[in-house]
Amino acid sequence: MSYQETYKHWLESDALTPEEHAELAALAGNEAEIEDRFFDQLEFGTAGLRGVMGVGLRRMNVYTVRHATQAFAQVILNEGREEAARGVAVCFDCRLHSDEFAREAACVMAANGIPVKLCESLRPTPELSFAVREYNCIAGLNVTASHNPAEYNGYKVYWSDGAQLPPHHAAAIADQMKALDVFTDIKTMDYDDAVAQGLITILGKDMDDRFLANVLAQINDKESVAKVADTFKMVYTPFHGTGYQQIPYVLGELGIKHLYCVEEQMVIDGRFPTVKSPNPENPESFALAVDLAKKVDADLILGSDPDADRVAVQVKDGQGGYVQITGNQAGVLLLDYLIGAKRRAGTMPDKPATVKSLVSTDMTREIAEANGIASYDTFTGFKFICEKKNQLEEAGQGKVIFSFEESIGYMVGDYVRDKDAITAALLLTEMTCWYCAQGKTLLDGLEALYARYGVHGEKTINLVMPGLEGMADMKAIMDRQRTEPITEIAGARVTARRDYQDGTATDLATGKVSPMDLSGSNVLRYDLDDGTHLIVRPSGTEPKIKVYILATGKDHPDCQEKMDRYAAWAETLKTRK
Repeated sequence: MSYQETYKHWLESDALTPEEHAELAALAGNEAEIEDRFFDQLEFGTAGLRGVMGVGLRRMNVYTVRHATQAFAQVILNEGREEAARGVAVCFDCRLHSDEFAREAACVMAANGIPVKLCESLRPTPELSFAVREYNCIAGLNVTASHNPAEYNGYKVYWSDGAQLPPHHAAAIADQMKALDVFTDIKTMDYDDAVAQGLITILGKDMDDRFLANVLAQINDKESVAKVADTFKMVYTPFHGTGYQQIPYVLGELGIKHLYCVEEQMVIDGRFPTVKSPNPENPESFALAVDLAKKVDADLILGSDPDADRVAVQVKDGQGGYVQITGNQAGVLLLDYLIGAKRRAGTMPDKPATVKSLVSTDMTREIAEANGIASYDTFTGFKFICEKKNQLEEAGQGKVIFSFEESIGYMVGDYVRDKDAITAALLLTEMTCWYCAQGKTLLDGLEALYARYGVHGEKTINLVMPGLEGMADMKAIMDRQRTEPITEIAGARVTARRDYQDGTATDLATGKVSPMDLSGSNVLRYDLDDGTHLIVRPSGTEPKIKVYILATGKDHPDCQEKMDRYAAWAETLKTRK
């Protein structure tokens, strides 16, 4: 159907409430808005669904949630009734309508004969991953839009290993969605009836206790924490989200005595009223936390995003303020710390390994290799990181001690297969205390790493392109880089071009084309003659092209100059379409 026909189909549906009919009727004559809402369904990818809430096929609402869940249920049923009987774990975060969407999804699964373990209230995303593994579910489903603005919601989907869906399962769900009518092909049932029939059971404190026991087992060095506990102070904010209980708890168990929480942001509120964006990756989001930190003279500020899968920290800058540690910087600090901590504790496994996304700092590989640890790259997304972890460990090729992405996502242990802010908060704090016990800060630790491995700097440029026109522009930009290959960037010569879509690496000096281990993702990488690497890819969850600048320099000014120069070039990509 055309978008006008789809709009009419929704407008005439008896399923909609009077208020929803009124919202659609008010769009009459606004062709751009009608097209944006109805030209296609929300794209279902390996990250699931994500979109603005509202009425329409390309919006997050109860109808699109049921639609996606029916498709997901059919993919599960295709595995056989015995596998489907293992059931599905369902969780949700603090966002507006998240609890409603989670219950609707549970009722669709139940109506399809698939048992559901539904969290009694909001829970962190990593706990959903844990629940899938702990209760031997065939799959999991989490209603969240992570760190997106308040008008968004989303739908993350997990498979039996506790990781987000592999591409072939995501493609199968997308195909099912195309074949199903959003209203007439959906099975659902009354929630109370599903509970009474045992098709929906509730997960609560027992799951929390099991999860937190695994988190606390990751502690390496309580002694260093105890040495500084009387004077060490830290501030925490959950940004109105799901970390508000578990992170303070694990920090207390670690031995932190002086934890100050940002009270205004300890209130669960999907409108996120105290921040422009609930994204801890943005330093400006920490304004209230910084105010509190200055008041109490805190050594560390820590913030988790609304679904508590990502976490960021700030430390004193030596000038009366606080500076943010980037995801890449935290990644190399944690890797270096865990190597030392595990060796000191005698817990380093045989054949240790680390895994990161290919857009994350190459400094990780240098640290790993200098310490005799294998290092692996994957595509962006913890589903790929977890896939590599599973592959290495099942083949006996290595034991992954740490995984991370530059976008402040970290994973350790074997009990989750996703980013985990609860465990990362514990380890970031333990590490900070370890440095503090030596009279040092995380910034001192970074400088020591730079002295050993060279100054590394990373910067990400986001080229935002919203709407239908933006999608076309993003495609045009990526296509043109392939049809008219770039050979020079901001005065530097491109020495090699890597196209992860077809899995080829081209040496520009010789023209030789070689296969790579990774292929099948719309990503381009340029290696430059000054040691810089530039990576370009469309975001999988937001309407933007992301350009990652991975630079090295003889000192900080040299590295910064390169990042600034290539950032300016990245902005010109919008004209290459």
